[in-house]
Amino acid sequence: MSRLRDAVAAVEQVILGKPTQIRLCLACLLARGHLLLEDVPGVGKTTLAHTLARVLGLEWRRLQFTSDLLPADVVGVSIFDRVTQQFQFRPGPVFTQLLLADEINRASPKAQSALLEAMEERQVSIDGVTHPLPEPFFVVATQNPHEQLGAFGLPESQLDRFLMRVSLGYPDRESERALLLAGERHELLEATSAVLNPAELLAAQRAVRAIYVGAPLLDYVQALVARSRTLFQLGLSPRAAQGLVRAAQGWALLAEERALLPEHVQAVLPSVAAHRLEQRDGGGAGQGARLAAELLAAVPVPV
Repeated sequence: MSRLRDAVAAVEQVILGKPTQIRLCLACLLARGHLLLEDVPGVGKTTLAHTLARVLGLEWRRLQFTSDLLPADVVGVSIFDRVTQQFQFRPGPVFTQLLLADEINRASPKAQSALLEAMEERQVSIDGVTHPLPEPFFVVATQNPHEQLGAFGLPESQLDRFLMRVSLGYPDRESERALLLAGERHELLEATSAVLNPAELLAAQRAVRAIYVGAPLLDYVQALVARSRTLFQLGLSPRAAQGLVRAAQGWALLAEERALLPEHVQAVLPSVAAHRLEQRDGGGAGQGARLAAELLAAVPVPV
């Protein structure tokens, strides 16, 4: 998949020094998952979301989540038309191929929950009428750490809708020096063009599902899931297990492999599992990565 290699390279031209995080994000989207970017302000979360939309050739919209945001501001609203004497539906920003939900945890839980049906069913129901969303459809949300002032923690049901949570972290010294010399990121964004188009992305998503998953790998995934349920207060759900396989297949496709290997599962498990284990174990923010590492260490790798 030379086009996927080109897509990775194009994103790396804008987001410097984060090759693993970029591949995790692309693996998530290839697996038809929604992506949560969590980190402190200023490390490039929003820029990464913009770059993904541009490189993948997707129609996208940005919605800034604030404390006064209403559900209708997300999904849309029906307005009475005096001329036709009928209610007319005006779609909200969720009707796009990639919705950037910026600082999602700045909004109230009521506004956050407006995304639930859209993320799970890829449709919106207003006044008894179902409106399908475009294909492909992704939510890429950014989130500040819970300790930040004015942040509302995502409820468990909402958090579980995100296939992966990725943190960028601060750049290394060399990458930060390059950032200082390169100037503003928006200038690079303006020069970034699409590498894929929606049809090619949908084809890549079908190729992800065609990655061969052997019985030993399924045994390994089931062992990880079963062990999580004994190690922690609440372990990984069947939906999380399905997401782990799909995300690992996305990682395998980026690695140009035709069959799933243990290292593919290990590469994506922290991003798939950490936010679920952290939420359910009650260990506090920042514990998810440690819990995921404990889980990987507790299950033998198939040979």
